[in-house]
Amino acid sequence: MTDFNDIKNDTLSRMEKSLDSLKSDFGGLRAGRAHASLLDGIMVEAYGNMTPLSQLGTISVPDAHTLSVSVWDKSLAKNVEKALRESDLGLNPASDGQLIRIPIPPLSEERRKELVKIAGKYSEQCKIAIRNIRRDAMDEVKKLKKDSLISEDEEKKYNNDIQKWTDDAIKKVDDQMAGKEKDIMQV
Repeated sequence: MTDFNDIKNDTLSRMEKSLDSLKSDFGGLRAGRAHASLLDGIMVEAYGNMTPLSQLGTISVPDAHTLSVSVWDKSLAKNVEKALRESDLGLNPASDGQLIRIPIPPLSEERRKELVKIAGKYSEQCKIAIRNIRRDAMDEVKKLKKDSLISEDEEKKYNNDIQKWTDDAIKKVDDQMAGKEKDIMQV
């Protein structure tokens, strides 16, 4: 990096990507209602490769407690059903030819607590990623100081800025986690 603006842009964009990643991880955790993003992480054995479910059929939400997958290639329906059954989402799909219906069972208290723990792991991984981004940025600032491109006062100011961005990002992670926990625990 040649100057602090490069470091700032890189750091903030990487932190934003970490937060987006957390949001998509949270989207895969179900909170008792059906939504299509619940099946985002499902990979299906198709034509010799592992393929995302969304590339093999149309996912729809007929009602609040049911998902349906209309598989485009009838020969893959069994594989899709198997992938859904073996996922860690606790789903029990019912196949009707090319249409697979997936009832979303209500969550037990125990399963809700389990999902909150999983969400907690996701948020902790995101915080670690953000701290690593902070470390990288501070290393870059240290390098600028070592190469005599900035003064000691600028180094301190830049490190304070980086810490402030980190604190803001960690607060966003905590806010997302609190929202997801409330969503999961809501009966």
